[in-house]
Amino acid sequence: MPPIVDANLSCINLVVRLSKLNKTKKKWGSAFLTIYCSRALKNVLSRRKSKISPVPSHAVIIDIAEVPPSPCKVDQTTLTKLVKEKSLGQLDQLGGIQGIATSLNTEVQHGLNGDDAEDILRRTEAFGSNTYRKPPKKGFFHFVWEAFQDPTIAILLACAALSLSFGIKENGPKEGWYDGGSIFVAVFLVISVSAISNFRQNRQFEKLSKVSSNIPVEVVRNGRRRQISIFEIVVGDVVRLKIGDQVPADGLLLEGHSLSIDESSMTGESDHLEVNQNQNPFLTSGTKVADGYGQMLVTSVGMNTTWGEMMSSVSQDSNEKTPLQSRLNKLTSAIGKVGLAVAFLVLLVLLVRYFTGHTKDANGIKEYNGSKTKADDVINAVVKIIAAAVTIVVVAIPEGLPLAVTLTLAYSMKRMMADQAMVRKLSACETMGSATTICTDKTGTLTLNRMTVTKFWLGKESVENDSYLSISTNVLKLLREAVSLNTTGSVYRSINLGTEGLEFSGSPTEKAILSWAVMELNMDMERVKQNCSILHVEAFNSQKKRSGVLMKKMVDNSIHVHWKGAAEMILAMCSHYYNLEGEVTLLDHLERKKFEEIIQGMAASSLRCIAFAHKQITEANDASGEIQQTLEDRNLILLGIVGLKDPCRPGVKKAVEDCQYAGVKIKMITGDNVFTARAIATECGILKPDLEANDELVVEGVEFRNYTDEERMEKVDKIVVMARSSPFDKHLMVKCLKEKGHVVAVTGDGTNDAPALKEADIGLSMGIQGTEVAKESSDIVILDDNFASVATVLTWGRCVYSNIQKFIQFQLTVNVAALVINFVAAISAGEVPLTAVQLLWVNLIMDTLGALALATERPTKDLMDKPPVGRTEPLITNIMWRNLMSQALYQIAVLLTLQFKGKSIFGVSEKVNATLIFNTFVLCQVFNEFNARKLESKNVFEGIHRNKLFLGIIGVTIILQVVMVEFLKRFANTERLNWGQWGACIGIAAASWPIGWIVKCMPVPDRPVFSYLKWKNFC
Repeated sequence: MPPIVDANLSCINLVVRLSKLNKTKKKWGSAFLTIYCSRALKNVLSRRKSKISPVPSHAVIIDIAEVPPSPCKVDQTTLTKLVKEKSLGQLDQLGGIQGIATSLNTEVQHGLNGDDAEDILRRTEAFGSNTYRKPPKKGFFHFVWEAFQDPTIAILLACAALSLSFGIKENGPKEGWYDGGSIFVAVFLVISVSAISNFRQNRQFEKLSKVSSNIPVEVVRNGRRRQISIFEIVVGDVVRLKIGDQVPADGLLLEGHSLSIDESSMTGESDHLEVNQNQNPFLTSGTKVADGYGQMLVTSVGMNTTWGEMMSSVSQDSNEKTPLQSRLNKLTSAIGKVGLAVAFLVLLVLLVRYFTGHTKDANGIKEYNGSKTKADDVINAVVKIIAAAVTIVVVAIPEGLPLAVTLTLAYSMKRMMADQAMVRKLSACETMGSATTICTDKTGTLTLNRMTVTKFWLGKESVENDSYLSISTNVLKLLREAVSLNTTGSVYRSINLGTEGLEFSGSPTEKAILSWAVMELNMDMERVKQNCSILHVEAFNSQKKRSGVLMKKMVDNSIHVHWKGAAEMILAMCSHYYNLEGEVTLLDHLERKKFEEIIQGMAASSLRCIAFAHKQITEANDASGEIQQTLEDRNLILLGIVGLKDPCRPGVKKAVEDCQYAGVKIKMITGDNVFTARAIATECGILKPDLEANDELVVEGVEFRNYTDEERMEKVDKIVVMARSSPFDKHLMVKCLKEKGHVVAVTGDGTNDAPALKEADIGLSMGIQGTEVAKESSDIVILDDNFASVATVLTWGRCVYSNIQKFIQFQLTVNVAALVINFVAAISAGEVPLTAVQLLWVNLIMDTLGALALATERPTKDLMDKPPVGRTEPLITNIMWRNLMSQALYQIAVLLTLQFKGKSIFGVSEKVNATLIFNTFVLCQVFNEFNARKLESKNVFEGIHRNKLFLGIIGVTIILQVVMVEFLKRFANTERLNWGQWGACIGIAAASWPIGWIVKCMPVPDRPVFSYLKWKNFC
């Protein structure tokens, strides 16, 4: 049978089967039949061309009455290739966008059936989920191996191995393993705690990374808009796109206006690409919407997209070094060098004393007798000396400092999530504590962003709720058109529930206007859209502050332009206005003045003023016959002005006052006019009522922009409110403030806010109203868009900085004391009072447990009583030097007294005295941990009951110390102490509390100590 006849018979067979189907299946089947027959014909022609024998007709007949296993009639490979290659020819072969939508069983207007879980599941199984394969996670043993990379740990392990082998050789396995085995166990403890801590922090960062990538996306399902997670998108979904959105998957543009895409994340090209239905309907996952809005049909998700392939090979770096960590690394390096020098001197002294016969064993016999001493004994003694010197280095190097920063940042990030702030960049946590100025938006941040229309002016008349029926029919019709067509919002009306079943979607402003038009003007949005066709749209953005639409009425083919936007801007475009009777009246200078007064009056009542204007035009096409890309914006007729009320957030005034009391200046930057901005700023406490009339405090964006550089730098500190500002003005203000030495935090939600967010020291984007572009440019996302959360972030920032300072003070006290005690004892007595195992235990207490205890202190009210920390202020302040040096000197004095006079004071043996020194040293650190909680306050116990972790760590440390002294004699090289000796150790250690209290009464100079020595980089 000829191939062409074979194909025809196949199609006829399908037509016969189609006629037997019910109405629903017939509709679906007819669409499939069109695609199938066109493909069959194409295949036949290609087979004839390549002289391949046709497949028999019985092999290609498909019974469309049966439910197929896959929900769609197009394969994933075809869809992936289509968007990747951007092939219009291939798109035409597949029946165009509508053909693909039909193949995917998607109704373009109504989207997928969101209630059909089986359909969603089948699509996920057939085409995959919108998730990416992640690079393999770092396992626990990776962090164990990282801990082993520390050279000091490697040397200690080598010493432990030598000590173990010599000990077993000399004393047998039963007794000889204690020295070497003890070091092994101690090193194992240090490595385990470090690895567990780093592993947990890594998992915490991964969780936060997952949360930050879980973007809400607006889709159309069951004919209504709804927000779902980006991970829940499936092939066939209809997704709504607007300015600032990230394109969540690969797909095709169904409809859109002025849509341009930023593909720099994919191609590196900064130029925006125009997307339309005719020349370029292809949308790629991971790109951003730069302008316009539209709807797309999802064709590929997850790993089937180019973005998915790229993301699967990119791992999130959780090892980001913050500025504070970099400063601490320098400090660690400086202290480490001092420790290394001390350890080398100790090593040298001990080796000289040993080989010159100045050291004796427990029985008072010389340890080294020249050639009479066995080689094994010499090596064993040298290994012990090296182990002691290396352990001094381990204690001296404050490797706990970077760990403390990581712990406090991770802890703060977790707590800040609960306080509605998601940290995207670690450095922002600490930088926020130094913020001197916060530039904040108004809408949604200081206000609730719950807009309602409370005023409507038609002409010079205010129309009250019961007077809408008095509006003339022609004006009412134009107003309905203006609202229905010039919007990115939508109205979903449930057939059964009437007005109670109305659902409005879009931005808060759009929803408020749509609600007002439906309720008060009896607008039927669907009917208006059916009677008109949109020719061109100029989308709204924060730069233009207006949007326009060019439309044609079906009834008479007349062309009209509708504008909507900031009231004074729309008013400037008008030459006439409609009055209440529907008459067109000339808008002369006097009349314009009256309208300006109306707008100012509404603005002074904290209302946002939006105006509508209209004009009928004769021609919509330009000279080339194309639709005009620039809408007519002169000599318009003013339709009316609405006033929208957006109440201030509860608690925002208190949050503003708290920030101001903490020495942080608050500046409000808004797109609203001067009168609205002034009213809201006064209501929120940003602008004081007695200063409200001061013109220097409130400026417009254009005025600020037109200042000379000198004027701008002179006035920027005084400005409190900037109205009618553009994103460029915000960026300019941030730049000026930084040049003046301020640490600037700025809030933003729009795509155009990205430059200001990046320029600021801390960029704060909004989680609800913020676009994806804004979020990606920011350091912290404020999840509830609330200024009170910004104030909370400020408190947490200061808390992070304060916690790290507390730990530095605690750690350096131990470092100074341990180094001096070991050095003095080694030179004078020829031995170190603390063994390798004991020093490793002290290292564990101060590095890991100390970091956990002090890095997890929660914010306190007194943090907001201090001025911000400047950029150049040293990390170790004079107050910290005073505290740590007093405690270190006390510990040195006490422990050296015990070293040289302890035996005679307590009447004990040398081994018991060594245990007393060790026990007193550890208990001193435990008591000093309480002192470190408060750098300035004398009451170190304030709020201690709220920090359960601190109390738990103190308890665990004391219990373990008791076990070390009383039960692990061989392991820790200790002797049991009686009650009196324990009491003496506790009494000596507890004296650090009154010493700390007395020292805090001593004043310190404001000028940093090391500035006198010109050691700028030391701390």
